[in-house]
Order: sequence, then structure tokens, then C-alpha cells
Amino acid sequence: MTLTSTPTLYAISDFRDGWPPAPTRTYADYLSEWQAHDSPVHLPSDLAAARAATRVEGGYMERLPLACIKAGLVDYAEKWHYDRTNRRDQYGLEQPLFGYRTFHIDANDAQPDHAPFHSDDLCAFIAAHGAPHILCVWGLGVDERILDTCAESFKIYYSIDAPPLRMPPDISRHFNLILVGEEWQRSEVRARHPTMPCEILTIGPEFADDQTFQPLGLTKEYDLIYVACAQPYKRHDVLFEAMARCRRPVNCLCVIGYGDLTEALHMQAQQLGIAVDFIDPPGVSFEQVNYHINRARIGIVAGVNDGCPAILTEYMLAGLPVLINAELCCGQRFITPETGVAASADAFSQAIETLLDTVTSYQPRDYAIAHWGWASSVRQLECAMRAAGYQSAR
Repeated sequence: MTLTSTPTLYAISDFRDGWPPAPTRTYADYLSEWQAHDSPVHLPSDLAAARAATRVEGGYMERLPLACIKAGLVDYAEKWHYDRTNRRDQYGLEQPLFGYRTFHIDANDAQPDHAPFHSDDLCAFIAAHGAPHILCVWGLGVDERILDTCAESFKIYYSIDAPPLRMPPDISRHFNLILVGEEWQRSEVRARHPTMPCEILTIGPEFADDQTFQPLGLTKEYDLIYVACAQPYKRHDVLFEAMARCRRPVNCLCVIGYGDLTEALHMQAQQLGIAVDFIDPPGVSFEQVNYHINRARIGIVAGVNDGCPAILTEYMLAGLPVLINAELCCGQRFITPETGVAASADAFSQAIETLLDTVTSYQPRDYAIAHWGWASSVRQLECAMRAAGYQSAR
């Protein structure tokens, strides 16, 4: 499949929307429909001005593509996900050079246990309008037929979780570059694919957005803040039990975007007699997350089997030192003398008290921008891509 005439990047997530599932149409039907559409890429007349105005912001799906636009690696990017229903061509622009698009997922893949996913709709779009110069796949992966359709694309994968390869070997073998968070993950990748290029570079704590997340100069109402879903792997129990053991009163704000344990966490805090306020689901905007972080003195990451949570550097960019669980499997390298402390579950209470006494001695924001801000991260990405054989269209 030929590449698009414009240097492009398309990022595919494993998110699926819509219910109930609609029947899959034929590939020929999808192809005929996409061939009737104009090119999906419509660049503004002043490309340089649009690039300069691009803001590197958002979450896992946005920041790497936007950083690649900003750095000039591509001129246009889109984020893609799937829809189970018959809604067609859900497309829009979030910024002048960055759009979003959904594709109908094949009916057999509409159920949760059918990953990695396939879409004849998506394959027909690429056949009609060209494959991207850079294809990014996040999460549970895509069907091999999609990767075959993008054979000429430079293909990047990131799992967004502790397991670095969340797809079968016959699919992961197609990628040109695997991104991971820790050395042990790179070892797992090389155990499966000994010669595959693999870079320690995350799409969470790295590609950090220092404009959305920044100090606001607010009054510190809370000693601690934990921004995490209400799921077992986030280990709120480590934090709550440590608070109960503290020798002085401490209070905490828990911001919960989603999760099954919300009510149980309320009950646990009440039973322990600790001072915890909750902001329950649904989630709040990134700007609101930054506001709430600014209300606290210390950011908490209590999980163990967690995949390099983005909140690590979001706390830091807002000016907070971070206390993490010393058993966190992905993210230890973000804790330095400038940014925070790691402590075991047994030592968490002592670490909270010590960190509260020394909070002004840390400089987390400047260090995070220099080492994990989007500008630093995209330079590292470009070097890794070129080392893996990527040749720019420019």
C-alpha cells in the first residue's frame, strides 16, 4: 500500500464505542464508500503557522502525535478508535493539524475477549487514501491484516500497561519499534524478538505537557493527593493504611476517574478513621486535575502492577514531589533526589511524614521538563526511529 503524499501519523487505540454491535458490511462496500471521499488530509495554507500554534496536550492518544507535528516529523496526524454501531465517518479536527476518526469494528471483534481487533472499514480507508508514514498502535494491538495494509509504514507499539507486548508474536513481529517503560520490559521484548529495536520511552510520564500541568499558587488544603482509578492494582489500601499509622494528622484528596471500588474506598477510609475527601466518577478534565493537584503538597502513586502512570510527571509539573510505592514495577526511574521518594508499604507512613517536612527542598517541575517534557521526548523518539531504520519523507 502506498504512503500518503503528505507526511502523516495515525495512532490507533483499542477503545471501542457504541452498542449494540451492527453487522459488518463487505470490504468492497467500505472501499467504494471511501473512494468517493476526498483526501482526508487538508492542510492549512500557512503550514508553518499551524505547526507553531500546535499545543502538545491531552492524554496517551494525543501527546506523541502532537509532539511529532510540533517537531516537524509529520505535517498531519489523527487518532483512531473503533465503533460497534452503524455510525459512519465520525471525524473532526481537535487542532488544525490533528484530527480524530472512528471506524466500524468487525462484528466478530465487538465482544471484549476478541482482541486484537480488526476493521475492514479501516483497511478500506487506507487502501483508498494511503498508509501513514508512521503508524502507532497502543494497547491491545490490531489484527495482522491491518499491519499488512500498512506494510510500508514505520510501525510503533506501546502497551500502556505493565506487560510490554499485549498481542501474539505473529502480530508483534511486524513492528519496527517497541516503546517500554523499564529495562525489564525491554528484556521481555527481546526474549520474544531478539533483534527488534526497543526504546525505554513511555507515552505517559514522558511527552509531558508543562502548559496544562503547572503551579497555580493555590492554598494547600491537603497534605496528599492520589489521582487514580478505583481498581485493585492502584493499591489505595497502601496509602490509607499508612495514613492511619501516621503519628500526626494528615489529610488526602482522592480523584477517581472511574472504577468498581469507589464505594469500597469510601468505606475503607471511614473504617480507618482517616481524613480523605473523594472526587468520584465521572472523571474531570485535565485542567481540573491540575487544579486539584495544586491543592495538595505531595502526589501519591501507591500501585505495584501499574504501567508507568502519566500522573507521575503531572504531579511534578504542578510543583509537587512524589511518593511512590517502592515495588512499583514501571516508573521507579522517575523518582530522583529532585523529584521525590520511593518507600515500601511498611515505610509509607514514615515517608509521608518525612516528605511533608522536606517538601520545599525538591525541584520537581524543572527536572521533569528537562528530562521528560515533550520536547526532550520527541528528540529521543526521532533518534530511536532513525536507529531502527526510519527514513523521513522530507
